[in-house]
Amino acid sequence: MLILKPGCECCDRDLPPDSAEARICTFECTFCADCAEMRLNGICPNCGGNIVPRPIRPADKLAKFPASTERVFKPDGCTA
Repeated sequence: MLILKPGCECCDRDLPPDSAEARICTFECTFCADCAEMRLNGICPNCGGNIVPRPIRPADKLAKFPASTERVFKPDGCTA
């Protein structure tokens, strides 16, 4: 099950569980669409994998399986 981190690792923008702007890599590093596309060119700076849209967990499942509240913010590592 995906962790659904609450913010972008590059700019710290809030990314709620239902955000269509959230992007992830295979290790669930989380970025906003702007950073993923403009700053990172679709490549995760942590693992080198591609960044894709994060699925949205249905609201009824979110109540039972909540999103993470732990933020990861590494602006110095956010370069392509």
